Amino acid sequence: MSEARRIVVKVGSSSLTTASGGLDADRVDALVDVLAKSRSGGEKEIVLVSSGAIAAGLAPLGLRRRPKDLARQQAAASVGQGLLVARYTASFARYGVRVGQVLLTSDDMSRRAHHRNASRTLDKLLAMGAFPIVNENDTVATDEIRFGDNDRLAALVAHLVHADLLVLLSDVDGVYDG
Repeated sequence: MSEARRIVVKVGSSSLTTASGGLDADRVDALVDVLAKSRSGGEKEIVLVSSGAIAAGLAPLGLRRRPKDLARQQAAASVGQGLLVARYTASFARYGVRVGQVLLTSDDMSRRAHHRNASRTLDKLLAMGAFPIVNENDTVATDEIRFGDNDRLAALVAHLVHADLLVLLSDVDGVYDG
């Protein structure tokens, strides 16, 4: 890990939210503390793939649990994505670091021009010292074209940016084998 220069880190919703489903500012800050310090010497470039948009949007919309229907999930993601990025922006600002939001769909990975544009954007954000935060664009993704979860998205982003290392953070015990 110490030799890896470009790293993609994925964090799941349950690692960022409270038991009631809202964003946990302390957890986000703790994650940002580690990420900002890891890249502070300028030797490492880190891209964060962050879940949490739907979970962050539940409470503001008066929803007690994740909805089953796609339209409500998309509405929660729409509200929650702004809250999620605002939290990351405030947390990274403590280190004088700007964040860049990149929302992707599976179409963006399969269409050549979209793929190339996403790759260039991520490369440019890293070159300019910004911290890219990637999530699936849940507000436009349909059941047929969704990544399924951000573990798959993180693997695709790692390929997209030619990462040396992919780290999947989770609060679930076990070994991922899917």
